Amino acid sequence: MNRRDFIVGLAGAAAWPFVARAQSSTKIPTIGFLGTTSPSAWGEWVAAFVERLRELGWNQGQNVAVEYRWAEGRYERFAEIAAEFVRLKVDIIVTSGGAVLAAKEATSVIPIVFAVANDPVSLVSNLGRPGGNVTGLSLQAPDLAEKRLELLREVLPQVRRLAILGNIGYPASVVEMTDLQATATKLGLDVTKIEVRNADQIVAGIATLTRRVDALYVVTDSLVSTNRTVINTSALAAKLPTMHSVREYLEGGGLMSYGPSYTHLFRRAGDYVDKILRGAEPGLIPVEAPTKFEFVISLKTAKALDITVSESLLARADEVIE
Repeated sequence: MNRRDFIVGLAGAAAWPFVARAQSSTKIPTIGFLGTTSPSAWGEWVAAFVERLRELGWNQGQNVAVEYRWAEGRYERFAEIAAEFVRLKVDIIVTSGGAVLAAKEATSVIPIVFAVANDPVSLVSNLGRPGGNVTGLSLQAPDLAEKRLELLREVLPQVRRLAILGNIGYPASVVEMTDLQATATKLGLDVTKIEVRNADQIVAGIATLTRRVDALYVVTDSLVSTNRTVINTSALAAKLPTMHSVREYLEGGGLMSYGPSYTHLFRRAGDYVDKILRGAEPGLIPVEAPTKFEFVISLKTAKALDITVSESLLARADEVIE
C-alpha cells in the first residue's frame, strides 16, 4: 500500500492486528491512536507513522492492530477518547499536544507516546529520563519564533505590524503567543493578538485585521489545524500573508512555514512504539528534540498577494509550492 492509498482510506481504517509484551501469542495487541484533528488533516503524518512501523516489522493485518479515533479539534473529546482506550485495554496510546494530558489523566499504566508536543516539560518529570508511562517527541527548539519572523521580514521587508492568531483555550498556545509577542517587540514590530477559543471566532477575528496589520502569524494547535484552510482562505481574502510552523498548514493559501518536520516526527514515533512493543519501559526512553526542520514557501500564494520572493530565498527553501 502506498502513502496516497493509505491517506484515502484512513478515515475508515479498521483495526489492525500486533505482538506486545505480557500478551499471549493468541492475543493481538492494539495501538490506540488519538488524532486531535481529522484523518484528512493528519493523513500524511499517520501514513509516515504506519510506514515506519511496517519497516520495523509491524504489518497491518498480520501482527498489529490500531484503533483510530479523531477529536476533530474538539478538546472535550480528548478525555472521552482516552477513557475509551482505557476501557478497550489498548497496549499503547499514540497522540499529540493537549491530548497527551488527557491520556495521562486517564491512565498511569498504559504506555503513551506523543508524536509531537509543544511543552513536553509539562508532561514528563525529566526529558532525559521521563519516568512513568509517557514519552515522545518534542517540538521545542531554540529561537524558532525569531527565525520565522526573520524569514517573514526577508520576504516582506515592509512588515511593521504583526497579528498573532492562537487558541487561548490551549495553555501551550498562550505561552507561545506571549513569547512570540516579546520576540516581535524586540524586533521592532507592533503586535495585535487575535485570541480564539472556537472555530466561529476565527473568521471574525481575521476580518478585523484588514488594513490594520501587514502579516499574520498562526500559532499551531488542534483547533488551528482543523481550521487551517479556513484561516488561510480568510487571510488571503484579506490580502494578509501568513507564517505557519508546519508545512501542511499552507493549504488554502498560506504563504510560508518554518519548523520541525511533522512527517519525520511521526516516523520517529513509530520507533518509540517499536521499542515499547519489544519490552522497553517508556519512562526510560528519552524525549527527543526535533532534528529535521523545513522552510517552505508558496510561490502560488506570493503571486496571488503580489509579493516578489527573491531567487536567493527560493533557493534556500526546502520546498517551493508553485
